[in-house]
Amino acid sequence: MKLGIEIGGTKLQLITGDMTGQITQRFRYAVDPEQGADGILTQIASTIEQLPEPPQAIGVGFGGPVDWQTGRIATSHQIGGWSGFEMVNWLQQQAPGAHVRVENDANVAALGEARRGVAVGFRHVFYVTLGSGVGGGMVVDRHLYHGALPGESEIGHLWLVPPSANSDGQTIEQTISGWAIDKQIRELLPQLPEDSALKKAVLQSHTEGSIGKEARFLHPAYEASDPAARMLIEQIGSVLALGLSHVVHLFHPDAIVLGGGLSMIGEPLRAAVRQALPKFVMKAFPPPLVLLAKLGEDAVPVGALELVYD
Repeated sequence: MKLGIEIGGTKLQLITGDMTGQITQRFRYAVDPEQGADGILTQIASTIEQLPEPPQAIGVGFGGPVDWQTGRIATSHQIGGWSGFEMVNWLQQQAPGAHVRVENDANVAALGEARRGVAVGFRHVFYVTLGSGVGGGMVVDRHLYHGALPGESEIGHLWLVPPSANSDGQTIEQTISGWAIDKQIRELLPQLPEDSALKKAVLQSHTEGSIGKEARFLHPAYEASDPAARMLIEQIGSVLALGLSHVVHLFHPDAIVLGGGLSMIGEPLRAAVRQALPKFVMKAFPPPLVLLAKLGEDAVPVGALELVYD
């Protein structure tokens, strides 16, 4: 039995798989930032104890830069307590004798989509995840591209506004991560008319005590012809296309895959990125295909299993 683990900023997922790659069990937990890394480790250890047998191999997709050669965590930009943590050693204590590999979560999701998702058959695939953070991963001929340690493909940390003496600047992640879009929607609410589908949905969720994850209402509001939802989706698509233009100029992949929670906006977001991308790419470069991830929330844990199927 093999175990795939996703450690993110908002969720923890574990899946088991058989020798054919089929998922046999799945576990999902919400991450409590106040408990930090210790809370996540406690949940992982508890879940491994519940398994019918010890895993023979464990793949991990971690939400932050890692040393993929040693399995040491560099840091997490969302959850405290991870810097310098020896993940491989710790997991081998939980499952003695297991083969363990650790990668950045976006890299792992890229591998999942390239081998088992929407990008099967493409040689050069770039994956961008739009979630609590914004990350990327590059797959060439079904294998991950690696740069110098501790990471690569960190598209979310490209500067839109460079830092200066008078400003901290602004990155892509600070502009279009899920948390950033949630904040933009909350700040926009007072300006929206009372009949706005987006405003109605968000205020209803707030009334029910659910504050946060307002971006999940963008797609239904768009389908209800809400101008604010359309504007926000087009803005997200334009900012993302600007970031992806650097990927095209540097690597020129055959396909770009949009994944993560915000990709659930679906076709309106894909179309916005596809429409904006040619404006930022030199005319000699035909823009790559822009695809929506197929594996959804399974992208990271499935990709983590693929790490240990090699």
